[in-house]
Amino acid sequence: MNKIALKMLLGDRAKYLGLVFGVTFATLLMAQQVSIFISLMARTASAIYSVSEADIWVMDTRVRYIEEVEPLRDVELYNVRGVPGVQWAVPFYKGLSTIRMPNGLTQQVQLIGVDDVSLVGICPEMILGQHTAIQRPQTAMIDRNGYFFTWPNQPLQLGRQVEMNDNRMVIDAICNVMPTFFTFPILYVSYSTALEVTPQTRNKLPFVLVKVKQGEDVQTVKQRIAQQTGLQALTQHEFAWRSINYILERTGIPINFGITIVLGILIGAAITAQTFYIFVVENLKQFGAMKAIGVTNLQLLRMVLLQAAVVGLVGYSIGIGLTALFFELTKDVPALQGFMLRWQVIAGVFVVIFGVILFAIVFSLRKVFKLDPAIVFKG
Repeated sequence: MNKIALKMLLGDRAKYLGLVFGVTFATLLMAQQVSIFISLMARTASAIYSVSEADIWVMDTRVRYIEEVEPLRDVELYNVRGVPGVQWAVPFYKGLSTIRMPNGLTQQVQLIGVDDVSLVGICPEMILGQHTAIQRPQTAMIDRNGYFFTWPNQPLQLGRQVEMNDNRMVIDAICNVMPTFFTFPILYVSYSTALEVTPQTRNKLPFVLVKVKQGEDVQTVKQRIAQQTGLQALTQHEFAWRSINYILERTGIPINFGITIVLGILIGAAITAQTFYIFVVENLKQFGAMKAIGVTNLQLLRMVLLQAAVVGLVGYSIGIGLTALFFELTKDVPALQGFMLRWQVIAGVFVVIFGVILFAIVFSLRKVFKLDPAIVFKG
């Protein structure tokens, strides 16, 4: 029976390819869009996860996500250091600023200021120079994508000079860091340099990074910091998800991607169901002949399930393969750096695709189960 089922499926190449195309298209659309959506949301928290040394982020109670900065008083750093269970606490500056090149062109950048001594929060993956270069006065490190964005089609080169708020800065190191949600160039400087080159305001301290002493419970120390200082204290994971949820709730990104994914499911289901239905209808006489010689509905169901499994596996494999190829070919594109096909997406799309195929089978087999074997003898 299995051989007969495969011969029926592969006998009409046009319909077989149509079925495979429908499954492939639905798989490609869903896997690609879901992967891009997840990777884009991960970028929202990339600036948080890149600071691997810290256990807790301390900030103003009004801060809702990583890009929202409410400066603290400088004394808050010492208040946090005095909380029991805190091993160390260092300042961390993050904000937007503008640099001016020697030719007069300007470029908005993400300015990150890390502790002058420990350099906690700096990008560890170097391309040119040393990360310790930023400990020198008015010296900065830029990320590779930001370098090419600022100086397109020019080779990587140290020693470039820029101006920020009437302060001269030298780019003396280049690193490779995961892009953030806002794809402006990332400029690393020491915390003292960040205070010097940014506009004078009463308070400038956006975040305090905290490391918990060994043996202490992170949640307990977090609660102590909040109680003793009156500030907001969040673990790395909590702050990351708060930033992701803020973007999900305040932008149209989830709706846009959701519509694309749903359309992929509906189009794939429609193409697959319709083609399966036509395939079954055009083979009614063959199914009728098999019923006339004693083949049961259960055996016919197994035949169609085999046909559907072949179509599903072939189409799904091609779709996932094309998705993986897309991300492989675009891995060096700055706008898509870090975008990848995750195993969770592969598994989830597999479940959805085969759910669509089962729906198509149920929709198509109604005629077969109600089929009168006498159709074989009709003209």
